[in-house]
Amino acid sequence: MGLADTGKNVGLNAIAAAITHLSLHTDAIGGGSANEATGGSPAYARKAATWGAAATGTVSLTNQPVFDVPVGTYRRVGFYSAITGGTYYGDGDITDEVFAAQGTYTITSGSISITG
Repeated sequence: MGLADTGKNVGLNAIAAAITHLSLHTDAIGGGSANEATGGSPAYARKAATWGAAATGTVSLTNQPVFDVPVGTYRRVGFYSAITGGTYYGDGDITDEVFAAQGTYTITSGSISITG
């Protein structure tokens, strides 16, 4: 059995309301804040996420969070309920980017879908 898009959209809107912040990670997250970026000047911090209304089984970011990042290779984005601590809701791949010096990483687009 599967959900119609209207059912998927109900779930996605609830998930989007819970995921208020994004994080950057150097490797697999494994269910929490493992490998989350730290340090730097200006210092790394999670960034607020804003989401549009779900449609056709997908909800998309409506902002483009810009992270200050220290030296490292960033591979994953995490989904959290708070700027620090909070509830971990999952994560996703991002295009790997290597920083040999302090820099910024911008999430230019993102979405969450329910398939099936």
